[in-house]
Amino acid sequence: MPQEATGTQPTTRTEAKPESHRYQDVLAVAAVTIGIAALILGWIPATHFPGAVLGVIGLPVALYSQMISATTNERWLNVIGMVASFIGAGFALSNGGFSI
Repeated sequence: MPQEATGTQPTTRTEAKPESHRYQDVLAVAAVTIGIAALILGWIPATHFPGAVLGVIGLPVALYSQMISATTNERWLNVIGMVASFIGAGFALSNGGFSI
């Protein structure tokens, strides 16, 4: 046998289970959800205060989520959430910001 001649034994492959990134996935989805809510609420002049609050909350959540993300899909969602939060906060601030 060729394996005995070279001194190597055939290796058996074991299938590794994919690693779960539940915490990172939840943060990425939360970043997108908060960002889209900030964008929608910031666009409407009557809801500028909740839009500003969600924009200020959504941006750090998305930045932290980006820092700990493990997959490309999570990173895409984080960037979308960051941009939506930033633009939503900008719209909210232009419509009245934190004034009640």
